[in-house]
Amino acid sequence: MRYADGPKAECEIRIAAAVPRVWGLVSDIGLPARLSPELQRVEWLDGATAPAVGARFAGHNRHPKIGEWRTVSQLVTVAAGHEFGWAVLDTAGRFGAPVTDPAQALATWRFTLTPAFGGVLLRHSVRVGPGASGLSTVIARMPDREEHLIEARLAELRTGMTATLEGIKALAEA
Repeated sequence: MRYADGPKAECEIRIAAAVPRVWGLVSDIGLPARLSPELQRVEWLDGATAPAVGARFAGHNRHPKIGEWRTVSQLVTVAAGHEFGWAVLDTAGRFGAPVTDPAQALATWRFTLTPAFGGVLLRHSVRVGPGASGLSTVIARMPDREEHLIEARLAELRTGMTATLEGIKALAEA
């Protein structure tokens, strides 16, 4: 697996709740910060107060090996009851020239809701790249370990995604 291939991870969970209930949770940009081991807090940017394609928000993250950092994300998909997605951008130019184009994101995240018998099948996914990121920086220093580095990072992301999905399930079914 190579960074240039756009490595992906996906997790899913069945939730015994109505689509609108689950949608209300996944479209709340602050909720993952309550559930994720890495994302600590978020806030809307540019005067945005609600989800809409093009709206941006800042995410404040923490990782035991990496430390703390801030990201800027832009909503790329807001299809009520179906899909909620955002692209993480390097607007500060931490990994090269500043990036404001979602097509050059560090990563693109999505929640996808599919009605299922008795509730909802909720998928949480991420595609890493194609833009430069902390992971691509580490790979550049250790190119012979690229596959291992990607697999390790995707495993960490899956752990966080699973925690987020389990938290959404608990809230939706309560």
